[in-house]
Formats: sequence, C-alpha cells, structure tokens
Amino acid sequence: MYYILFSVLTFLSTCYCSVEKEENQDDCDLLKQWIESSSVSVELNKKGFHREVITTVELGPDGLSDIRVLLVHRWPRGVFVDPYQLASLSNQSDWQILLDSAIDLEVPAHETSGFVTYVYPSHVGPANRLLKVTIPVHGRYHEPSFVGKTFTSVDIEPPELLLRIEKCTQLNSFEPHAVVEARCTVNSSSTCLWVKIQHHQQELGPTSFQLPVGDGSLVTPVCGGTLLVTLSCCVALSKYLWKHRLI
Repeated sequence: MYYILFSVLTFLSTCYCSVEKEENQDDCDLLKQWIESSSVSVELNKKGFHREVITTVELGPDGLSDIRVLLVHRWPRGVFVDPYQLASLSNQSDWQILLDSAIDLEVPAHETSGFVTYVYPSHVGPANRLLKVTIPVHGRYHEPSFVGKTFTSVDIEPPELLLRIEKCTQLNSFEPHAVVEARCTVNSSSTCLWVKIQHHQQELGPTSFQLPVGDGSLVTPVCGGTLLVTLSCCVALSKYLWKHRLI
C-alpha cells in the first residue's frame, strides 16, 4: 500500500515538474522574442538650462502580460535632476524612479560626478507596447573657459533597456545580451536578474545639447571692477553720512 502511494506521489511530482519546466521554457522563448524586437529611443525637448529627456520604448509582440521593464539612465555630471520634482511626477505618472545617490542641486559641474537613475514603468502589457517616460533635467553651471569657448556640450547617453519575466529563470542562453542584477521594484530592496539589451545601445549615439560657459579671461577685470565699484559706493556713503551728521 505504501509502495503504491509513494509511486503515485512520485509520478505526480514528475508530471508537475515537467509541466512547470515546459511553461518556464515557453516564457523564456517569449522573452527572447521581446528582446529581439524591442527598441529604445531618446529625444530632447525645451531649450536652455531646463530640458526634458523623452525616452520612448517600443516593446515586442502582443501576448505577454507579465513582462517587467527597467530603464537605467547614466547621467553626466553636466546635468542634475530635482528629486522633489521627480517625486511629484512619479505620483502623477505611470512610472516610478529610483536615484542611486543624493543629488546636490547647487554645486557646479566640475565639482560633482555623474549619477544613475532607475525607471520602472508601472503598466506594461499587450495594451501598452509603446512606453514614454519624460524626465526633466537641469543643466549645471560649468567652469569658466580660458580659451575663448562660449558653449560646452553635454552628452545624454540612451538608457539601458532591461527586461525580465518572473517565470523565466533560465537566463544563461540569452547571449549576446548580458544578464545583470538590479532591484526588482522601486520599493523593494531585493534584487532580481534582468536581461540587458545590448545591440540597441550600440546602435544609438548620445543626444547632445549646448550650455553657455563664462569667459575665464574676464575674471580679473570683473573682480577688479566689482571691488572698485564697492569701494566707491562705500566712500560715497561714508561722505553722505558724515555730511549729514548721521554717524
């Protein structure tokens, strides 16, 4: 009796594992299709120091509802994002964003370094194959130029596009795409394995815009003129106060 019961349980367990493995393989095959057919593009909006980086993600074929998307932006030191502004936008949008470090809004470009943001779109599925994420960025003040240059270029690299399906755990056959580790969600401290699409990043070049820089050759005359005007105003004010017996 026990032998029969054990045999039945073993058979059911084997069938369950076989079905589960087949379903996982189907999910991995679907993920491969999405990887090969998905793309990302970047454009800039607005002018001056305050810009908008619009990232458009075109996802793969229909029929996949549990796909997870992650956009990893690696920003140069010439720009910054306002965390408070991003928090308000995330509450009104269908995406959430995570910063890898604290952002100092005041320091100039040459005294800071780049940073990374992780953008998690909230609603991805057959009805949302086209995703758009608009991130406001602000230019930092740059160090004055001593060679007569009046503008400097800031290059915005396209984000890395990462995809995953929870049921697909066999990620060792996705070459040439790399498998990387990142947070599963914006609110979770646990990490998951994501497939990073490689070839789209190689085809896309950086998107650039110009920011004005100061003329370093004018530092001495401007400082000297400012000091002279300040001293002249102090002398004139002192004479006025002495003449009217206010001191």
